[in-house]
Amino acid sequence: MSRSVVVFGALVALGLVLGAYVLGYQTKHIGSGRSSITVKGLAEKPVRADMAEWQVTAVAYGPTFAETVANLRNEKSALESFVASQGFDKASVRETGETVEPRYEDQVVGEQVRQVQNGFVGRHTQIVSSRALDKIVAAHRSALDYKASGHNIEYANPSYLVSGLEEIKMSLIGAATDNAKKRAQEFVKHSDAKLGAMRSASQGAFYILPPVANASTEDYGGTYDKTTIDKIARVVVTIEFSLQ
Repeated sequence: MSRSVVVFGALVALGLVLGAYVLGYQTKHIGSGRSSITVKGLAEKPVRADMAEWQVTAVAYGPTFAETVANLRNEKSALESFVASQGFDKASVRETGETVEPRYEDQVVGEQVRQVQNGFVGRHTQIVSSRALDKIVAAHRSALDYKASGHNIEYANPSYLVSGLEEIKMSLIGAATDNAKKRAQEFVKHSDAKLGAMRSASQGAFYILPPVANASTEDYGGTYDKTTIDKIARVVVTIEFSLQ
């Protein structure tokens, strides 16, 4: 056997050893890579509003500033009597200041439409807050008859609010975390992997929804429905679990 053949054989053997070492290191490195699964968990429960707010505004008009103020104060007094007749004391009512502004109307002049002042308009708002939701509901219904009797008012639907939102949220986070774990276990049930420890967790949106939630819940910041007395509280969490 020539010396060149021996040298060549030694080089080939050395190459195989080095190759095996490098391959083994890469396999180990790849095998030790981090494997995980990220899932979302959901929890919800019914909640009920325990506070309501209703805003009603007396409106008055007049040809002059002074007459508008006088008319507004008459409407303000009438509105106070109406609110009191619905069973609300003064402690339940917050009032805004009186405002009087020029009143403008659209008028056609030639081929143009211009805004022309036509006297003044005054407004005074009362905000009723109460835990007696039935009284708020009744007052809102009675407002139509009050307006039909000749009083000019503006009003919207009551806002039904839930106290202790932070406590409600905290009570749902644990259940949402359990839900996320169950979902992760379902994913890995038919695989060779096993679910490991939690690596990270974050709370997503917090929703207060009507009982039949038609509104979109894609907004990360959540939704707060104030139109219904009975609601659904919902929390979404995102959990990352390691895989073994």
